[in-house]
Amino acid sequence: MTRLEQHRLSFGAAAQTYAGARPTYPLEALDWALDSVPGKAPLRVVDLAAGTGQLTRVVLAAGHDVVAVEPDPEMRAQLTRTTPGVDCLAGSAEAIPLADGSADAVVVGTAFHWFDPVAADTEIARVLRPGGVLAPMWNNRDLSLDWTRRLEEIITPARQHLAGLDTLRPSSLFEQAEVAEFPHSVRQTAAGLLDLVQSRSWYLTAAPEEQRQILDQVRTLCATHPDLAGRDSFELPYTTVAYRLRRR
Repeated sequence: MTRLEQHRLSFGAAAQTYAGARPTYPLEALDWALDSVPGKAPLRVVDLAAGTGQLTRVVLAAGHDVVAVEPDPEMRAQLTRTTPGVDCLAGSAEAIPLADGSADAVVVGTAFHWFDPVAADTEIARVLRPGGVLAPMWNNRDLSLDWTRRLEEIITPARQHLAGLDTLRPSSLFEQAEVAEFPHSVRQTAAGLLDLVQSRSWYLTAAPEEQRQILDQVRTLCATHPDLAGRDSFELPYTTVAYRLRRR
């Protein structure tokens, strides 16, 4: 198993933690991403690498038909428990279990960087109808605050292997990408911040001693930083960066 495969398949061991800790996505980001899809709502939307359904539930709330596709059985089981009634299929970006031209849109929430570029682009284009849209999006922590920058300093050494992955590569199968940003925030606690850290692949695949050091530093940050210390909860700001690419 390659290093990348090790990371992309690490989440199942922490599926319950992942479900409770990972942020949702703004409805406005999804509406923007799907705005140029031809046809009337409800659209048939594939949530690819759906995880535990953070983006799946946003698609549902927007009134669309959604099919979740996820390779990890523990993540699929967690999605089914928290989002009953949604079709959640075993599959991957490189092998999508859907017919040709059967989807109006494919959305991807903070997972596109795990895909094999050539195989995934070919599969996504195959399941999209002509003019359909691929819409990857990432939730990035807002680093304009001192404490969020310090958090980034704590976790950066552990995630250096992912440097440059949260970007969008060009593809001849899709038109040029459009991009938009959507700020939002999640109410967080010290315990929730620790869970968030423990839901990340770079933590899940780290050595036990490295895991302990990371968590100790996060605990110290929460206990000593003036913006966090003594507070029951606080706002963790994000910027959702959304892309949309029309199938050629």
